[in-house]
Amino acid sequence: MYTYGFEKLEVWQLARKLVSEVYAMTKNFPSEEKFILTSQIRRAALSVSANLAEGTSRGTSKDQAHFTQMAYSSLMELLNHLIVSTDLGYLTEKTLDGIRPQIELLSNKLNAFHKFQKNRNTK
Repeated sequence: MYTYGFEKLEVWQLARKLVSEVYAMTKNFPSEEKFILTSQIRRAALSVSANLAEGTSRGTSKDQAHFTQMAYSSLMELLNHLIVSTDLGYLTEKTLDGIRPQIELLSNKLNAFHKFQKNRNTK
């Protein structure tokens, strides 16, 4: 079976793992949040990996870097939603503290990947 380029990226693999964890974290959110906050959280998590996948199909480093930046932005959106969910009592501080290291690792790797793509563009 053919493996696409994005599947080989460590950042995509980390983002994919994060999606699974976010879905598990949000499965017990109140039903009234199903189409609001739960949906927004899941979409933001999915957007990280989706933007990385889409970026690999782009022809220039500049375009690829743009999609990596979008993935980073979605990751920050996700963190915001998780913090708000904690404020609202849908997540515990312990749960939030448990996922923050993953978000930080992924954010650092996205920044490094973005920098690599931009530098490759200037050569």
